[in-house]
Amino acid sequence: MSQNETSPKTLFGFQFVMLSRRWRKVIHAEIARAGLTDATWAPLVHLDAGGDGISQTELADRVALDTSTLVRLLDILSKRGLIERQVNPRDRRARLIVLTSQGHIEVQRIKHHLSEVEASLLSGLSETEVAVLLAGFAKISATIETTLERKPS
Repeated sequence: MSQNETSPKTLFGFQFVMLSRRWRKVIHAEIARAGLTDATWAPLVHLDAGGDGISQTELADRVALDTSTLVRLLDILSKRGLIERQVNPRDRRARLIVLTSQGHIEVQRIKHHLSEVEASLLSGLSETEVAVLLAGFAKISATIETTLERKPS
């Protein structure tokens, strides 16, 4: 095997994908033990991160679902009283998805479970090591965004 084949940059992509899959698997299993499903928690957490409401299209992109699947999921979340669809003041034909007060309570419960699981998964790393990883992720993310902006979709 050549030195290039074993360099950290050569190994990074595969290792990152495999870690991401295993991370998700653990998160999903632990969240399920708390009575939550990916369909329940992921959109709610993304809505919370989005602030005052986001469009269905933006939410679909964030949770990596097609729009028709998301619409069915939003119907379920709406019936549970966790979200509302409100008219977008900038485009009255469009709707913004917002959390209800019950939705905010559910997000706090979800975040509590997520933070416990993530703390356990990161227990072998120092705060400094995690900060270095996050800084690296930010650089990679910026490079990805630049690459995506240059390429037609």
